[in-house]
Amino acid sequence: METRALIIGGGPAGLMAADALCQADHAPLVVDAMPTLGRKFLMAGKSGLNLTRFGDRDFGAAYGAGAGPVPGLVDAFGPAEVAAWAEDLGIALFTGSTGRVFPKGMKASPLLRAWIRSLEARGAQFRTRWRWTGLQDGFRFDTPDGPCILTPEICILALGGASWRRLGSDGAWVPWLREAGVTVRDFAPANAGLRVAWSDHMDRVLGHPVKGTALTAGGQTHRGEFVISQRGLEGGGIYVVSRAVREGAELHLDLMPDWDLSKIGQRLKKAKGSLPNRLRKGLGLDPARTALLMEFGQPLPDDLAPLIKHLPVRHDGLRPLDEAISSAGGIAWDALDDRLQLRALPGTFACGEMLDWEAPTGGYLLTACLATGRHAGRAAARRLGG
Repeated sequence: METRALIIGGGPAGLMAADALCQADHAPLVVDAMPTLGRKFLMAGKSGLNLTRFGDRDFGAAYGAGAGPVPGLVDAFGPAEVAAWAEDLGIALFTGSTGRVFPKGMKASPLLRAWIRSLEARGAQFRTRWRWTGLQDGFRFDTPDGPCILTPEICILALGGASWRRLGSDGAWVPWLREAGVTVRDFAPANAGLRVAWSDHMDRVLGHPVKGTALTAGGQTHRGEFVISQRGLEGGGIYVVSRAVREGAELHLDLMPDWDLSKIGQRLKKAKGSLPNRLRKGLGLDPARTALLMEFGQPLPDDLAPLIKHLPVRHDGLRPLDEAISSAGGIAWDALDDRLQLRALPGTFACGEMLDWEAPTGGYLLTACLATGRHAGRAAARRLGG
């Protein structure tokens, strides 16, 4: 099989690159190692597909330092453009109270099916169970019909990062690109839970949500919910501070962010009975927050108010990379030109999570995958003469 335009990876970034090529009348061949396309995209949709987010005055700032051109790319193709793209595919959307944008059906599969139909109608071809195996004499693959080598005029790599290996993002491509002279930063977990070895008294609150707290790490404070799991702390509130924790910052909890030290101290003095009763009746602390205070605050000081406002969280680091929602690291920005073309491999572009950026959950991850895929696809189309 021969093709002028090859895309390796059938997730959101790869499909958006295909979309851009189709718009320029260059029908690509999209190959993916998994039995079906968009496996991680579909998994994300099981809890409600968060496409993007409205109401963020500086959307690009969420990507932080070191994100290269990503903030500019999401300015060019950001929340409004993502929403319009989905609606053009016939997907009705709604915006939640926090600004997060979802399909009304809360599923990814109708959007993915409509997208693939649209691409096929414009000439794109798809092959699954094609596993990329290296760069010798071209792009080598193991396919259901045996080994295959393709030598396209352009290739767009959209292979994801290195989290959720069972869904296809395994980072197997890293040594091949490094051998070709491409700088690739080591992958690390992003948007990951914390490992905590709980004492036995925590058994009664395992699975409980923790609400009404503020988390501080590395000078960043965030109010958000999380869950006490058997393995540690999980959920959106933890994910937001996971980058700072990974980089060595200490994590502290404010168990009562709406009360100051004076008010907490006065209420504790007025409350009677045992300490658990004083915490419950005087402060309104629920069992989950009380358990965290007892777990991380021992030995308890006579004055509990400062500890309640600044409770240190003892943990064993982030959950492993394969359990993280996304990954940090990837192809370094100095290995790419402004078209997302690999300097060491002219005609080969890269996009999505395999690039060295990270972002919090809440629509930022998917928006950047789509924006970088679009940019790489348009640049590849220009190289082909479209």
